[in-house]
Amino acid sequence: MSARADVGVIGGSGFYSFLTDPERIDVQTPYGAPSAPLAIGTVGGRSVAFLPRHGEHHEFPPHAINYRANLWALRSVGVRQVLAPCAVGSLRHDLGPGSIVVPDQLVDRTTGRAQTYVSTGAVHAPFADPYCPRLATALAASSDSLVSGGTMVVVEGPRFSTRAESVHYASQGWDLVNMTGHPEAVLARELRMCFSAIALVTDLDAGLESGTGVSQQEVFDMFAANLDRLRDLLGAVVPALPGPDGCACSAWADGIDLTYDVP
Repeated sequence: MSARADVGVIGGSGFYSFLTDPERIDVQTPYGAPSAPLAIGTVGGRSVAFLPRHGEHHEFPPHAINYRANLWALRSVGVRQVLAPCAVGSLRHDLGPGSIVVPDQLVDRTTGRAQTYVSTGAVHAPFADPYCPRLATALAASSDSLVSGGTMVVVEGPRFSTRAESVHYASQGWDLVNMTGHPEAVLARELRMCFSAIALVTDLDAGLESGTGVSQQEVFDMFAANLDRLRDLLGAVVPALPGPDGCACSAWADGIDLTYDVP
């Protein structure tokens, strides 16, 4: 495999167009096939690998994504820093549709997903702060329209939340609800990569919405309407990212005998 990348982007298929001269790379992993071949190109002089989270034609629902293969594939081509745009519902009236949030905390409410590379031995990745502060700082500096900080609760899906569930999540002080943010972040940590979600609010969640509830079409339409904003954000932040060396996202494993391979 000749193509290499420094930065990874996991997002929807509409992000292909932000790469210059992309090369399609098929990657085999010990965990099966990733959602799609990687597209490796350049953004602002940096080499970037893009992976469509749900597949090239949105064939994988949130609970059926091979998250382990996706993160392993990115790491295998050299990626050390991952930016992950995603659609979220808002649990706060002041975070309306179109808001872009860089969360700093995560709550896992998924069930049954393979969420670790550890299958034997004692390897316990620190996860008190699930997202990379260096990436968050770079994102904040790249745009004054971003909301920095917030807690994203990740649910199993593919259904949307009931009103009662949504009200409960908001009552806990959580800000966003999403279906794909876990286990992406913890797998990146186990592979010693920096990771940041970039959460686009597509709707007010059911507990805030007084009509018929969240619909798939409004989520898809809002995300599509903001693709240019997200692509512009990535185009601004990727060239400005600091180097990953020395970051705690990787250094946590110094001196630890990992019981799985980091490519």
